[in-house]
Amino acid sequence: MGRMFRREQSKVTRKSLPRAVQERPAPILKSPREIQIMREAGRVVARVHAALRELVRPGVSTWELDQVALEVLQKYGAVSSFLGYRGYPANICTSINEELVHGIPSKERILKTGDIISIDVGAQYRGFIGDSGWTYAVGEIDEQSAELMRVTEAGLFAGIAQAVVGNRVVDISRAVQQVVEGAGLHVVREYTGHGVGRQMHEPPQVLNYVGGDPDGMLVLEPGVVIAIEPMVQVGTWQTRSLRDGWTVVSKDGSMAAHFEHTVAVTNNGPEILTLP
Repeated sequence: MGRMFRREQSKVTRKSLPRAVQERPAPILKSPREIQIMREAGRVVARVHAALRELVRPGVSTWELDQVALEVLQKYGAVSSFLGYRGYPANICTSINEELVHGIPSKERILKTGDIISIDVGAQYRGFIGDSGWTYAVGEIDEQSAELMRVTEAGLFAGIAQAVVGNRVVDISRAVQQVVEGAGLHVVREYTGHGVGRQMHEPPQVLNYVGGDPDGMLVLEPGVVIAIEPMVQVGTWQTRSLRDGWTVVSKDGSMAAHFEHTVAVTNNGPEILTLP
């Protein structure tokens, strides 16, 4: 689940880092045992996505997707990390076409041919969270939507490739931005990736573009676990929120896509935790 861009700073003492970074909360490093539990949580998330991928087709409601997600979560002893979060009323997020993130499943929202739908899944398992979003085509889609999906997914994997020990968070941000803007598309500024662990949103903040955020200067080390999640739109980087207080849409009504994995930084390179 994408995090709103945060400008406030909470001071902690980290003398080895530049002053701007010292004023940000430190990432909560995960032990190998904790990463193993997060791997299991991520596997549940992947299983939910596998079930939903088979169900995405014209005529299906987003409420049906939510109910299938609930069934899979319960089957593997997990619960939704979204349900009840700041009052969110569903198990997953389902965002269609110009909806970027945080769309609420509904019996009235029926998928139709040509739609694209971003499904964001969060699972809490044994005290830890797995978080992954993916955008799916509903039947045949137009070339613009297909290119949007291709580029956003490519941006995700470019960012993941930079999640290595010794790099900085900004290296991830730069990689995503270069792929997306190189294709003439727009990286959303108001929502970001984030650390994840026992809480859904932990430090550091992970922008999808190079900005002035102090978290960008953080040096990655083993045990950092982050949700990398490019959020991309065709016509503009700007967004607005609907009256439901949750659904975020592109400000100009253009198509939007969202791809996300939970990734652990290890001595052996980045490890995607939200895989089957």
